[in-house]
Amino acid sequence: MAIRKIRTIGDEILGHVTKPVKFITPRTAILIGDMLDTMYESGGVGLAAPQVGILKQIVVIDVTEEGNNPIVLINPEIIELSGEQTGQEACLSVPGKAGIVTRANYAKVKAYDQHMKEIIVEGEDLLARALQHEIDHLSGILYVSKVEGDLVDASVEDRR
Repeated sequence: MAIRKIRTIGDEILGHVTKPVKFITPRTAILIGDMLDTMYESGGVGLAAPQVGILKQIVVIDVTEEGNNPIVLINPEIIELSGEQTGQEACLSVPGKAGIVTRANYAKVKAYDQHMKEIIVEGEDLLARALQHEIDHLSGILYVSKVEGDLVDASVEDRR
């Protein structure tokens, strides 16, 4: 697979709404693999297709310390949110910055996996935050629009 260039804040593609994936083509399978490689190489916990310049509803997430439990979500839809958490959030598309964001502490998402099999993913804490953050990207929303206060300088470690 390949490492793709991550689009950064100011790139207009990050503000666009994405299109649903109808079926998996060989190009889509390559994209998913490239997104995983790019996410791991960049030290992130999630990546959405618009961040690599593709306006499709595809998200990859891995919140494990080992980086060995990837979640692939195609056409994800949040079906339940509850609770509340407030904490620091960062984004590969906003390098070197972080900010305080309040999100639901629990998220339940319906999506398709890389084989177009319907799945339900439920998560709390960091996984819930990552699900909401990455799905926002599919609607052209960057976390900076939800930051409480100012953005602050952040290191790579703050992304996890």
